Parts: sequence; C-alpha cells; structure tokens
Amino acid sequence: MVSFNKVTRTLAGIAAAALLVPLAACGGGNNGNAAAPADIPAEGTDDGTEITLWTRSPLERQARAVVEAYNASHENQVKLEIIPNDDMEGRVGGASQTDSLPDILAGDVVRIPYWASEGIFADITEQIDGLDNLDDLQQGHIEAGTVDGAKYTLPFITDVSVWVWNKDLYEQAGLDPEQGPSDIESFTEQAKAVAALNQDGVAGSYLAGQSGGALAFKLFPSVWADGETVMNEDGTAATLDNDSFKAVLDSYRELANTENGLGAGSKEETGATWTAPFANGVIGVMPYPNTSLNDIFDAEASGGFEVGVTPIAGTSGNTSTFLGGDAMGISKDCKNVAQAWNFLHWLMQSDTQAEVFAANGYTASNIETLKTAYEDADPRIQTINSTIIDGNGQTPKSAAFNEAFNAAGSPYQLLIQNYVWGAGDSLEADNQAVTDVLAQ
Repeated sequence: MVSFNKVTRTLAGIAAAALLVPLAACGGGNNGNAAAPADIPAEGTDDGTEITLWTRSPLERQARAVVEAYNASHENQVKLEIIPNDDMEGRVGGASQTDSLPDILAGDVVRIPYWASEGIFADITEQIDGLDNLDDLQQGHIEAGTVDGAKYTLPFITDVSVWVWNKDLYEQAGLDPEQGPSDIESFTEQAKAVAALNQDGVAGSYLAGQSGGALAFKLFPSVWADGETVMNEDGTAATLDNDSFKAVLDSYRELANTENGLGAGSKEETGATWTAPFANGVIGVMPYPNTSLNDIFDAEASGGFEVGVTPIAGTSGNTSTFLGGDAMGISKDCKNVAQAWNFLHWLMQSDTQAEVFAANGYTASNIETLKTAYEDADPRIQTINSTIIDGNGQTPKSAAFNEAFNAAGSPYQLLIQNYVWGAGDSLEADNQAVTDVLAQ
C-alpha cells in the first residue's frame, strides 16, 4: 500500500503540473479596446453590445433563465454558451492562451481561486466594493475569487447540497415518509431499510465513486456540521483523517457491504450521471444538488414520486451545506468591460434575484432575497434556502483544489475508493497524498 500511494502521489503531481500549463501564459488586466475598470459607470453601460458568457452544463436551466430575463429587459444582449462540465477546464485553458475567453466567464466556484490567481479575470474590486448591497450577497463566491485583497468574481448560480429521500420508497420500507435523516446514523439506517425491500434495481443510497467533485459536494457538509475541517485555513493541507469524516466513510462502507445498500454503478460512477438514479426513483436517500431538484419537482407534479428534502447533518445532528455552483467574473480578454459589468450589477440586485431565481423556485445568491421573496414557495425550497441563511455553509478554497479533489484519479477520489470499497486501512496515508497535492 505504501508503494501504491507513492505512485499515486507522483501521478497526481504530474497531473497537477499538466493542468497548470494551459494557464501559465495568462496575465492580468485587459486587452485591446477594453475599458479600464476605473472607467466603468456604477451600473455599467447598456448600449446594445453583444456580451458573451460561458457557464457549465449542470447549471443550464438556471443560467438560461437569467440570460433570458436580462436580454428581455436590456439593449445589451448576452450570448450564452453552455460548456459540458468535463470540457470546461480544457476550453478555458485553450482560450486563455489565444486571448479568446468570453466577456464573462462563470465556472465551478472551487476552480475560481486558481483561475483568479492565474490572471484569468479582470480586477473589479472597485466595482464590487461599490455595490450598495455587497453585504447581502453570498460571500463564498466572492471570497473564492479574491486574491491578495483584489476581487475578481461575484455569485452567478448558487448550488447547495442537501439530503433528499424518496417518500414512496420510504413508505414501502415502513419508514415515516415525512421524516428524513437527522444524522449520519439515521441516514445509514434509513438507506438500509430501503435496501431491504430487495426490489429489482432499487438501492438504499448512491455514491459517485469516481467523481471527486461530487464526493466533495456530498460528503464535506457532514464534516463541517460537526465543527471539523477538510483542509487547513490556507488550503495547503488536508485534514480528512478526523473522526467526523471517518463516521461518514464508515456509513458508506457499511452500505457498500449491504446488499442493495449502494446503487449499481456507484463504484464506477464518473459524475456524468450521478443524479440520475435518484431522479429515476430507484434510490432511497442521498446527498443531492438543489439545482437538480427543480426537474424532480416538475416530474412530481406530473405524477412522479414525492421527494423529501432536509439539510445534511453530521454525527451530532448539526447541519451544513456545500455552497457550490458557479461564480462569475469579467475575463482578461473582455473588450466590453462596462457592458459586462452592467450584467453583473443587474444580477446582484435583490429585485432581479427575486425575478429570475425566487419566481422560478431557484435559490438566490442575495441573502435578503432568500429571506423575503420565498414566503409562498414550496416548503422544500424554503428548506434549501435555509442552509444558506443559517450561515453554516462553506465553500472550500484552494488554488490546487481541482487537482487534489475534483480531477479524475485525484488522491481524494482514491481515498474514497480505498475506504469504501477497499481495505479501509489507508486513511492517514491517503490524507497525506491529498496534502502533497494541495501543498504544491
């Protein structure tokens, strides 16, 4: 096992170095005819300019709603391009080398620290600090794009992790369909009860075993809920060998060793379809992204299964969430900075957030909107919003997060594989392998 981990660390380091190359030529600032950030009007410029915007495919539904609302009310027009999640890194790396990034780039918030540190974005500190409602905004997406005091990003689409359960399967399993899990122990027991139905294709839970990003999004909140950490404060060392994370891993290891405990394909799931089994009604309970719940709510209204939603808890019953999704910034290649800022400024306003997010049942990034614009919303959406309002959510920040956690074959992904489906005796060594990448 020692020699295997040495090889793993070496390969992870090579992969990390390879991913650093595409952005190495990037520089800060703006090119060509770009306006200097200091010259941007407070609300930007709306003069009929076409603005290009890239974002990731998992957030397409919400992104299209935002762009359609902006285009319907402004002379400027945003041209939205949806990038497949697995292609985003390559597209950004290639475009950064050829000075062909879009005017506005939105990306996975955990990748933002690296992009910001490599000069992908224009410095819009003055504009962000000038927002009247800055304190009302979800700060995780702003902090992710802050480097040495300079601010580069604002929230675009907020995605949070919650526990969901299939009420129909719960009822069949003799569980209270209105009572989801309240801690790791009850999560495990409820999943095992559904597994015991022994129905063809039905499983207690599901885990994306080959997707480091999904595994972080799903499992970290339980650790934070217990007051533990996954990294040190500056994101250069992993702290995954703590009792709380062990309890989470023990839960999934127990389910992996239970007949029908984890859905078929969990060990091999790369993340491309990790939300599908629950959406298809064959999983009892699992952590889930709120941005994927809107489709399930729509299906429920058309006769589909009923879903329950509750915050993710740790071993003690306290709760937390992963404040994920996409943050956005004006790229270094933007030639229409004032117009791009008009879009960013518009989206940060509470009335805009109420229109494009609250009215559609999506989660806003403006805390004031979350508190005031959802009185008539589905109670489950209010539950989702509460995970942000209570202030217990976190957005992990490290320039090397992608290589250490998200990337295919990352040491974090291997840690999960070794513990859940392997011997389960290498947590300390695997935690060190994650640290080795974070510390580069």
